[in-house]
Amino acid sequence: MPPLLAGAEPYHHDGSSTGVLLCHGFTGSPQSLRPWAEYLAGHGLTVALPLLPGHGSRWEDMALTSWEDWYATVDRELRLLTERCERVFVFGLSMGGGLALRLAAHHGDAVRGVVVVNPATAFPRLTGYAVPFARFLTRSVRGITDDIAKGGGRELGYGRVPTRAAYALRDFYRVLRADLPKVTQPLLLLRSRTDHVVPASAAASVLGRVSSTDVTESILERSYHVATLDHDAERIFADSLGFIERLGGLGRDGAAGEEQRMASDRA
Repeated sequence: MPPLLAGAEPYHHDGSSTGVLLCHGFTGSPQSLRPWAEYLAGHGLTVALPLLPGHGSRWEDMALTSWEDWYATVDRELRLLTERCERVFVFGLSMGGGLALRLAAHHGDAVRGVVVVNPATAFPRLTGYAVPFARFLTRSVRGITDDIAKGGGRELGYGRVPTRAAYALRDFYRVLRADLPKVTQPLLLLRSRTDHVVPASAAASVLGRVSSTDVTESILERSYHVATLDHDAERIFADSLGFIERLGGLGRDGAAGEEQRMASDRA
């Protein structure tokens, strides 16, 4: 296996009978969601934050993977959580939000609720048109990481996007949009007012296609695309925990006692 970038490691925490699976974004890594994962673990929850295949090392490695590989990883993690926990929630950022929504569509009652931040369902129009041809013209294009308003904020990801992987992502978006009507679980969607990566139409596509009746949309005024590392991060963390609590995911075993806070994390 190629060596991982420092900070790109997956994260797992054993906590209560409520579990949360977090899915990171395209060309990113668990680093973008690590503070969120640690916040949830600190409140006693069982947390899984896997590294998607081809991510966290070199962009050349990602060119050898497909959306089916990325989805298979989060699908496996979800199945492991459902064996361990009584209640499971799926969260995601950007493409990870799309992965979370597809998990909800295919796993039904096994998923208690969904939280997505700036979910991606399509490329900006011109980019979408160019992707099928770009893979024949160049191996990679300029990266999309670090869309963060907060000074000093940094997302650990690739400086280049492999065009083969971008074409695979295009296929995933097509499959995802067809699956969205199968999503019936409670949904919390948080989106940045200013996002230089995902078009505003993506959130509208999610809200307009899902079959969920319990839907909350929240606007993040101070953050860009990687909002989980930006000014609104603490709000995202608190709102997601409140979402879990409202849906009965925090009972006596969901409170973070001192012993749970001291529980060992495994990477």
